[in-house]
Amino acid sequence: MESSKETGCRAPEDPVLCINDCDFFGSTATMNMCSKCRKDMILLKKEHAKLAAAASKDVVCRSSSSDESELALAGAAIASADLASQISQVKSKEGFKKCTSCRKRVGLTGFYCKCGDLFCTVHHYSDKHNSQFDYRNTGQNAIAKSKSYHRSRQA
Repeated sequence: MESSKETGCRAPEDPVLCINDCDFFGSTATMNMCSKCRKDMILLKKEHAKLAAAASKDVVCRSSSSDESELALAGAAIASADLASQISQVKSKEGFKKCTSCRKRVGLTGFYCKCGDLFCTVHHYSDKHNSQFDYRNTGQNAIAKSKSYHRSRQA
């Protein structure tokens, strides 16, 4: 048997999850992203280039000859901030619903806790995920409010 160095073949790589945490596999050819995330990134880069070109063109047209370079840099910074906000919006829209504790996909069966997080069927109880919501004070306030309401109705 010849070794892989002698034949020129490479050993298969271990599968790598997508860097956008979408539970699909990525590859080194796509910068460790799945095909969908890679396509979305390419589209965002194209939009970023259009925004940067439009912003720098607008800034250059408005500027005087002495301040052109400074204003062009400011326009590029604004365009890059727009790109960052667009990327976060895409991630939030396309992200899968996952349990905050175990990162398991929950889909439509997820439970929202009063602490504001999403959990699977195993972790949806407050004692299973160390919820920070204060059930005791909330209950006491509800009872006190109910008692004061009933007292005012009797009077």
